[in-house]
Amino acid sequence: MAAAWRQLVLLSLAELLALSLWFSASAVLPALKLEWGLGDGGGAALTIAVQAGFIVGTLASALANLPDIVAARTLMIIGAALGALANGALALGVSSLGPALALRFVTGVCLAGAYPPAMKIMATWFREGRGLAIGVLIGALTVGSATPHLIPAITALSWRGTLLVASALALAGAAVVLFFVGDGPHRFPSARFDLRMAAAVFRERGPRLACFGYLGHMWELYAMWTWIAAFLAASLEAHGGGSYVGLGPSGATFLVVALGALGCWAGGGASDRWGRTALTMVAMALSGTCAAIIGLTFGGSPSLTLLVAAVWGITVIADSAQFSTAITELSPSAYVGTALTAQTCIGFALTMASIWLIPPLVARIGWRWAFAVLAIGPALGVIAMARLRGSRDAVKMAGGRR
Repeated sequence: MAAAWRQLVLLSLAELLALSLWFSASAVLPALKLEWGLGDGGGAALTIAVQAGFIVGTLASALANLPDIVAARTLMIIGAALGALANGALALGVSSLGPALALRFVTGVCLAGAYPPAMKIMATWFREGRGLAIGVLIGALTVGSATPHLIPAITALSWRGTLLVASALALAGAAVVLFFVGDGPHRFPSARFDLRMAAAVFRERGPRLACFGYLGHMWELYAMWTWIAAFLAASLEAHGGGSYVGLGPSGATFLVVALGALGCWAGGGASDRWGRTALTMVAMALSGTCAAIIGLTFGGSPSLTLLVAAVWGITVIADSAQFSTAITELSPSAYVGTALTAQTCIGFALTMASIWLIPPLVARIGWRWAFAVLAIGPALGVIAMARLRGSRDAVKMAGGRR
């Protein structure tokens, strides 16, 4: 068990470092808007390009059964290293939106190899406590996603320097996997190529309901992560200045997103003890409530806005790992990697719509109500997980705990 926890720490570190690539462009968006004359559509496109690339990468990976044919470690190393190179090329040689979008797309494709395979590796180390283990892993991903916001908050680096730091972190993550990470004793059987397995997540009722719950969660998550920095900056400006308990908008954004790691770790332990459906339903109910009410704090007390945002940051990601854990428990063992990748692909495809939706809503109805539309996702997700809770498949998860 000591070896398993050591691998959990190392794999989580690698994931934290690699996923710093994801929001590296979003973290420097104010500088890019100023230098390149970008509007809200161009800013949204920089994040959506990563999502689109990730979708293409995961779709191709799932259709080819790559996560179950090629060693997960190999996929992680290649994905993190190539993603770092694409992000570095953006920092060193791009001065306009078009090439930037192409490189952000390539970065997303590469991240398809750095994220889902990590969950499969972790599942080989844990049977008991798998929910907590994958929760810790997703917590590391959360901190990694927040890290680019920390760089400009604590340094005077240009936007190019910030992107280069993110690339260096991703290369370090690839090195951690190369030299220190291995598969555990609970390895999944080898698989042969089978195109039909990419759609298997929707054929059986249990995995299908877990995937529907995941879709409700994803509708909210990445739109919140993408636009919370803009919301916090605009709210502080509407308030007439000041700070978030001594933090500027970038520092507050890092805090809000990074606090999600606590939600992941707590959610993982709770789901192992009380059940996957119980935890996911509670987390989505809380995060959906935050989405609905945070706009009411806009322009008001910064302390209150930060408090609601922090609660949202914790709860919006607390359930994420448990949808993936459920898939590892409900899917055929030989194709767990493919099922995880297919689920992830579909979920990220949905995030493109919700990310794109927020700027026109802000323009039409303002920040006071724009985030409320995100509450629709978790509401539908609660319904899906409630149906899974009442099904026969529920006993296959968390040792029979619903």
